[in-house]
Amino acid sequence: MHVNLTDKRYYSIGEVAKAFNVKPSLLRFWEKEFKEIQPKKKQSGTRKYTPENILTIQFIYHLVKEKGMTLEGAKKQMQVKSSDSHKQLILSKLEKIKDSLEKLKEKL
Repeated sequence: MHVNLTDKRYYSIGEVAKAFNVKPSLLRFWEKEFKEIQPKKKQSGTRKYTPENILTIQFIYHLVKEKGMTLEGAKKQMQVKSSDSHKQLILSKLEKIKDSLEKLKEKL
């Protein structure tokens, strides 16, 4: 599943729920079940999801909704993924930097 969200620093729970076509209550439930999802919360309790949170939610969505895994199975997959996630995050950021540099090179 590809999620269409604009490039922002933070997303509301409503935006994320709409992007995944789920209810906000499911996202709140997954927060309790998966320690990897930790959105920032304002003093008022409003959740603000980062792009990293959304990548995690996208992976969980894929495991649970698309592959039909149980939550326990998805948790085990998340443990395996967590060791690789730091590497993936760095690679993702490096790819964005590479794209920016290539665009800059074309302008020169």
